[in-house]
Amino acid sequence: MEKEENKSAIDNEEIKKNLDDDRADQSIKNELEKDKELEEDKTKEEKSSEEKIVELEDKLARTFAEMENQRRRFEKEKIDAFEYGGYIFAKEALNLIDNLERSKNILENDEKLKNTEVLKKALDHFDIIYKDIISIFNKNNITPIESINKKLDPNLHQAMMEIEDDNKEPGTIIQEVQKGFMLKDRLLRPSLVGVAKKITPKDTKTEENKQNLKDK
Repeated sequence: MEKEENKSAIDNEEIKKNLDDDRADQSIKNELEKDKELEEDKTKEEKSSEEKIVELEDKLARTFAEMENQRRRFEKEKIDAFEYGGYIFAKEALNLIDNLERSKNILENDEKLKNTEVLKKALDHFDIIYKDIISIFNKNNITPIESINKKLDPNLHQAMMEIEDDNKEPGTIIQEVQKGFMLKDRLLRPSLVGVAKKITPKDTKTEENKQNLKDK
């Protein structure tokens, strides 16, 4: 009986020990799992911080790029204002040339003044004024566009008419209606011109029909 009691006590002790071991193992496992979770959380935090740094660096790069673009725009606007600030004034000043040429043409076509000394002196004065204006324009980088005997350039010339001429290549400017001007490399206004075209051959049959009618 005593032996059985001792055996039962030993079994209880063994069970208790096993339970304690299981609890200890479970506790260790729990601690390990906690450590693992903490490590994962730490890694996530580190990754999140790195991502934030990358995002900040990207934003800074974009901000600096935008600032540089704005600086370049402002610099270009400043240069344009300095270089072309008188663009509107220059364009309006071309009316002086136009009015001068119109007045000269009126005088030249006046029958009462033709071949008179008065007309000659007046035209001489017009020429002096014209040259002075062109000289002032040149000093301010306003230059006339060359047109006569040049090929039509849509960027510089505007064709107003076609003139039959077999002595010139088609598209060659042979008449200038109104002179064009440039302000440095910017167009103030295009030259209004007449360009050459080939003479159209007459219809042979039409000519024959006319001749037949005459013969009848």
